[in-house]
Amino acid sequence: MQLRHRLSGLGPLLRRVGVGMVGLIPVVAAGLMGSMPSPLHAQQNIARTGREAEANNMQLLGHNDLQARSAYQPVIHQQGARWIAYIGHHGGTAVNPLTGMEEGNGTSVVDVTDPGSPKYLSHIPGEQGVGEAGGAQMVRVCHGRDLPRADAAKVYLLRTLGNSAHEIWDVTMPERPSLLTTVISGLKGTHKNWWECDTGIAFLVSGVPDWRSRRMTQVYDLSDPAHPVFIRNFGLVGQQPGATGPVPTELHGPMSTGREGNRVYFGYGTNNGGILQIVDREKLINGPKDPTPENLLYPQITRLDLQPFHGAHTTFPVRGVEVPEFAKDDKGARRDFVVIVNESTRNECTQEARQLVFVVEVTDETKPFGVANYQVHEADGAFCTRGGRFGAHASHENFTPIYYRRVMFFSWFNAGVRAVDIRDPYAPREIASYIPATTEKTAPRCLKTATGERCKIAIQTNNVEVDDRGLIYIVDRANTGMHILDLTGEAREVPNFPR
Repeated sequence: MQLRHRLSGLGPLLRRVGVGMVGLIPVVAAGLMGSMPSPLHAQQNIARTGREAEANNMQLLGHNDLQARSAYQPVIHQQGARWIAYIGHHGGTAVNPLTGMEEGNGTSVVDVTDPGSPKYLSHIPGEQGVGEAGGAQMVRVCHGRDLPRADAAKVYLLRTLGNSAHEIWDVTMPERPSLLTTVISGLKGTHKNWWECDTGIAFLVSGVPDWRSRRMTQVYDLSDPAHPVFIRNFGLVGQQPGATGPVPTELHGPMSTGREGNRVYFGYGTNNGGILQIVDREKLINGPKDPTPENLLYPQITRLDLQPFHGAHTTFPVRGVEVPEFAKDDKGARRDFVVIVNESTRNECTQEARQLVFVVEVTDETKPFGVANYQVHEADGAFCTRGGRFGAHASHENFTPIYYRRVMFFSWFNAGVRAVDIRDPYAPREIASYIPATTEKTAPRCLKTATGERCKIAIQTNNVEVDDRGLIYIVDRANTGMHILDLTGEAREVPNFPR
């Protein structure tokens, strides 16, 4: 399904909202779900009421169903005159119409040059398994001309293979991807990697068999993607081989500011036991590498332990913010922050605390402290009873100057995607939102109750990313596909779009 939808003329209907409020205006009809449940859920009580899209200061430009595969991480890369989206998938299987074969969920490759008409180019099958036990959830892309020792004419995809390996693919011709090399295999876990295209340094989330944690960090030099060079293993004290006592929270993912910024921001945990760790990048790469407690602490600048019932799924640095309120102050007008996004993992607000977004000031990195939070209010959409997860999950990760220090986008499962004005980090303010319509391909989200399993059809906006054109991409965990969005109305005045 490809769809172009404009909201011109609807501006007066969209109510302005503050932090956590939602402007819920139905804007596009969705096909109602069939009355008969699928064979897999034939004995279950499935609520199949379709929902229309709901928008405030956002418009839908295009949609691709991604072959009805559960989607996790999108990355958008400019290749010549084309813009290509690479989407990692959770485990599962689906028929690939391009080949006519049933394939294990892996990596979707979609041409989004025309956002109103995205074209599915190819699917790279992933590892067999369901959910996070299979698929190929994580993707990063670098152009060879940016990497120090790569073929300048090529484009490279770094991806996970289920929980067992990290691979590099040649995607110079995105219609015909080819495996270049396996960085490492035989792992017991993988997740959200980071790859510096200007240096080639990669921070891989791995489960090395002799480490005590399912997810820790492996640092590699991938400046020549065909010949990976291992640098070191890294993690929290207590995760290393031979340690005793409780095992610290497993890693979720790092974000690096590269050689110039010289910082790596690690987030540990999802919906509990969250930890923010800020590390000196140069010390991490070039310091002593034997994983003793002393060597693991050597590059650490600070560590912030969150409350036990919140995680640190994404740790996005927002540095060098000129706070408007402090413009006339002699000191402290320029501040540094990290935006920490928790992840909700339970359906219908059960068995966990509400997962939020926290703004942590790190102007003095050795003394981080929380200064603000952002949340979506449940009552604005009866989200706890809509079905599926409700709560924060992730932020976008592109540092494009269009949005950096100005707007952040957060995926919020059944509450869609939220655009938040962070120009004043002490008072984040929602400026736009979009909840896609459910379709006939939206999969049920189920919950065990005292009377049996209850299932509902609900959007599950899983992750969000932006490209260097300023377009917004959201992907759905419940098989609804990828939606390409744009800001409208007053929200469009906040970013730094080229004039």
